[in-house]
Amino acid sequence: MEKSSNKLAFEKSPYLLQHAENPVDWYPWGDKAFKKAREENKPIFLSIGYSTCHWCHVMAHESFEDPEIAKLMNEVFVSIKVDKEERPDIDKMYMTVCQLMTNSGGWPLTIIMTPDKKPFFAGTYFPKVSRFGRMGLIDLIKRVKELWSDKKDEVYKASDQITNALLDLTVENPGLKLDEKTLISAYNVLSSRFDDRNGGFGVAPKFPTPHNLLFLLRFWKRTGNRDALSMIEKTLQAMRNGGVYDHIGFGYHRYSTDAEWLVPHFEKILSDQALIANAYIEAYQATKNKIYANTAKEILTYVLRDMTSPEGGFYSAEDADSEGIEGKFYIWYKEEIEKHFDEEDASLIINLFNIEESGNYLEEATHKKTGKNILHIKNLDEDFNSKFSVIREKLFKIRGKRILPHKDDKVLTDWNGLMIATLAKVSRILDEPKYLEAAKSATEFILSKIRNPDGRLLHRFRDGKAEIEAYLDDYAFFIWGLIELYETTFETYYLKTALHLNRILIEHFWDKNIGGFYFTADDGEKLIVRTKEIYDGAIPSGNSVAMLNLLRLSYFTGNSELEEKADILSRVFAETIRTNPVAHSFLMVAVDFAVGPTYSLVITGDTGASDTSAMIKEVNKYYLPNKILIYRPTDNKSTEIDGLSNFIGWFDKINNKATAYVCVNKTCKPATTELEKMIEYLNPKWITHEKT
Repeated sequence: MEKSSNKLAFEKSPYLLQHAENPVDWYPWGDKAFKKAREENKPIFLSIGYSTCHWCHVMAHESFEDPEIAKLMNEVFVSIKVDKEERPDIDKMYMTVCQLMTNSGGWPLTIIMTPDKKPFFAGTYFPKVSRFGRMGLIDLIKRVKELWSDKKDEVYKASDQITNALLDLTVENPGLKLDEKTLISAYNVLSSRFDDRNGGFGVAPKFPTPHNLLFLLRFWKRTGNRDALSMIEKTLQAMRNGGVYDHIGFGYHRYSTDAEWLVPHFEKILSDQALIANAYIEAYQATKNKIYANTAKEILTYVLRDMTSPEGGFYSAEDADSEGIEGKFYIWYKEEIEKHFDEEDASLIINLFNIEESGNYLEEATHKKTGKNILHIKNLDEDFNSKFSVIREKLFKIRGKRILPHKDDKVLTDWNGLMIATLAKVSRILDEPKYLEAAKSATEFILSKIRNPDGRLLHRFRDGKAEIEAYLDDYAFFIWGLIELYETTFETYYLKTALHLNRILIEHFWDKNIGGFYFTADDGEKLIVRTKEIYDGAIPSGNSVAMLNLLRLSYFTGNSELEEKADILSRVFAETIRTNPVAHSFLMVAVDFAVGPTYSLVITGDTGASDTSAMIKEVNKYYLPNKILIYRPTDNKSTEIDGLSNFIGWFDKINNKATAYVCVNKTCKPATTELEKMIEYLNPKWITHEKT
């Protein structure tokens, strides 16, 4: 601690701690920094990043560790470091500023602003000195110093204009209800952007964006459109074959730098693992292709092995870099394979993973092959037999002797919520208890350790301490996880907790004037704007997930007020969404549920009875995304679920057999004890789709 040269040494964020010994006099975001800026009449240098960000590391090594740069920064600025994963509210606001001012964005995010938090300059990565048309940090600091000294009035005027432009962006333009036409429009845009050759959408860099696939699965289910299913399968298979997938240790890297899914940005993020595994398991349920189920299981193997804390929560990320070089942990040389394996096994590995003497890709820096290989396969149907499993395990042990990438070991409530939802769903579909136990353990950890005594959630846990008031995403994603847990376990505790947290969310985040959820609570820190997020980027927006939660909870409980709120939410953003529906693909998942047909299924029967279990297992075989499932035990007449759901109290067994009650768009079918009839009610298009 004595070596620390700035104010970050007492923070919990791994990203802030990475900069605790910089000669730059960094402050964490807080009143002390802004008070100092006002008293010393200095502008603020705000740097936002995260601990596994490659270019954040580069800028730190080039500039923030450099005494010359530090001296300049300490003279001219009060400098603040923010971890975007800890403070997404700050990051989202100033990233919007950067996009407004530069038409681009990314991390590290660099903002220069007045002591009252109003920005007047924005950018991303800056080299130490100017080169190739890119301004260097030295020149930038000197220019800001001149402006602040000689033209401060103009600087403040510009900051007011930028702030007003930011405020204008927060004004919603409510519109008419989103409907099936919106879904068709989103499909058409995705179809036009689909890469027929490589899978995925658009060109390089190519992100997995699994919510595109979740929407397309529902569109296929709704319409029977085989092209939609083809896009899904092409993308999932190409991703699984490519270097963007870790074939040895499992899990997905952040994104592909090329269109072929070969050369990844090697960082691994928890939220990606959750969402991608979710897409694979839904694709398995829809197609029964075991490769998709195996891929989901492998992703979860990685998470449970490498990303799970002793307390049961899930860590945030693993770095792209090791020993200061991106991807060094993951690449292989041909001679390395030949050294560790006999001729037959080496030949299998070299052929299967397309390993070349000269390397199998051009390095970006040199545009030459340097003997490095990114493991990838040409055909997902390769025979992964028991012999290969032994070989893969040996490759894994060899790789494990290398220096591991840095792990960001903070536990975030929102990303944990995504992983809980996926674990519960995979457990339900594959009947794998270990995933359910992991989901329940993480849930208990959040509820016991990452919330205030008043029951409100907190955002981050690290080093034994939970801090930072929760954001919309924390509530929305965690509620999603609780809903999935209920449908997997039928333990009313999870549904009751989801409803309780949803009430808190509405009380503190709902815009009582026109609707929709703010990103921050009404009693949270006041920034220059209070924003609502609807864009579904690398992860879905909190509003998109909250809309689906509201709809599902409404169907579980019979509470129409929740459905009305979902309707209002969609209308608040309707005109924005109509202009670019594919930028809101998870919201399209919610709209698909709202448009229907939507199914309520109540199964009644004795707990643990064979006919009850058979009925539940039969439902879980089918891809039925727009249904909610309630189990009402008949061996206990005072069931707790009756108190949570206002319409099932009279549901009971017929002829002393487990019985299914199916309602479609709130119109009920005759009760049935027959599995085939239950599925027919739930899934009238299933046979058609299979033959299409």
